[in-house]
Amino acid sequence: MSEHERFDFDDAAALLDKARALGVDMPFVDDIGVLLEPIEVAGRRLPNRIALHPMEGCDGQADGSPGELTARRYERFAAGGAGLIWFEATAVVPEGRANPRQLWIAARNVDRFARLLEQTRQTAGRSMGPAHEPLCILQLTHSGRYSRPEGEPGPIIARHCPQLDGRQGLPPDHPLISDDELDRLRGAYLSAAGLAARAGFDGVDVKACHGYLVSELLAGHTRTGSRYGGSFANRARFLLEVVAGIRDRLPDLIVTTRFNAFDGLPHPHGFGASPEAPGAGDLSEPQMLARALGEAGCPLLNVSAGNPYHVPHIGRPFDKPVANAGKPEEHPLAGVARLLRLAATVQRAVPDTPVVGTGYSWLRQHFPHVGAGVLRAGGAGIIGVGRLAFAYPDLVKDLAERGRLEPRKVCVACSGCSQIMRDGGRAGCVVRDQQVYAEQYRRGRRSSRA
Repeated sequence: MSEHERFDFDDAAALLDKARALGVDMPFVDDIGVLLEPIEVAGRRLPNRIALHPMEGCDGQADGSPGELTARRYERFAAGGAGLIWFEATAVVPEGRANPRQLWIAARNVDRFARLLEQTRQTAGRSMGPAHEPLCILQLTHSGRYSRPEGEPGPIIARHCPQLDGRQGLPPDHPLISDDELDRLRGAYLSAAGLAARAGFDGVDVKACHGYLVSELLAGHTRTGSRYGGSFANRARFLLEVVAGIRDRLPDLIVTTRFNAFDGLPHPHGFGASPEAPGAGDLSEPQMLARALGEAGCPLLNVSAGNPYHVPHIGRPFDKPVANAGKPEEHPLAGVARLLRLAATVQRAVPDTPVVGTGYSWLRQHFPHVGAGVLRAGGAGIIGVGRLAFAYPDLVKDLAERGRLEPRKVCVACSGCSQIMRDGGRAGCVVRDQQVYAEQYRRGRRSSRA
């Protein structure tokens, strides 16, 4: 294992020297022009190849409607010029909300989502010009074992996992969501997709990453006697049937998914895990899933990894962990390389389907050069950023106008935005957006210590 180290690579040569010392591949090119080239997805023209990942602000209203800070965040994202804005996790049923302020789309508030989307598109046009039309995807979710709709844990689990059950204090007889309940939930996803279409979104994402309900079903090797567990066909059934159902009912709506290619849990408790080598990855099933999703009609895919409550460094390499969490026994650059490798492996399985990659925020101002290198090498079709967008929402505009990122505006991988979420606050960048979020951070830390 490589030793954890904070970012200290203002010079690109030092970063590449460290990558070589670690024995990891880090594609790097000087010309970042490919990031700003358009790409077509399902007949829609994205003005560039940079996506903003679905980053939750935990700042919606009690009825699931977007709040003032939600609108502010997407206005900043839109003005920043990204070609794809992936709207954050939005619950399809109230009991599946991760917190009392998570967005939740329903018939009574669909007009609020429509207004948010209209404002986002208008802002993008004003900032970048009338020809700039970002693709807008809404992520649909059920938080599963991490559901906290009233602020207290209300876990709904699809299978038992000793590592996760023990962490949450769940007994061995904690009930699993039944097949009948999953059948009904499938209908809720279809209804939510219909509402998203009514609000004007270009597409929806059936969220299947980071250990939430659909992600957990993909890893349901030990869910026996169920249509939704055991074999790969059964474990992928819910996701694929929801995708197919949306495609059949709403043929003009893009349907996609952000899914984990590697959970970071050992077999049989993790998706993308090797049965022969504990802790190692085996991407044969993630590749099979990608091909099945393409056949089901997904025109793009988004690849992620890890579980933020158990192995957060796998999904988001950081300098500083959240409170009471230790540093991983690997260099963050090794974590970045793993995420690039996961996306590239899936991209090779579906060469005609653009894959949105992740793992770039830790690279700071060097991300455009690595992202462009990945695109040139065919390791992804679109480059996605998450925490970096919180810190630097106008990053694409700066790239277009200046040809580089400003180091004083990048994410510093401090986990402050994640800490606010853990402490029950409204999330944003503590360092670069202090006027709004510094007090959120302080208040949450005081409350947690008390």
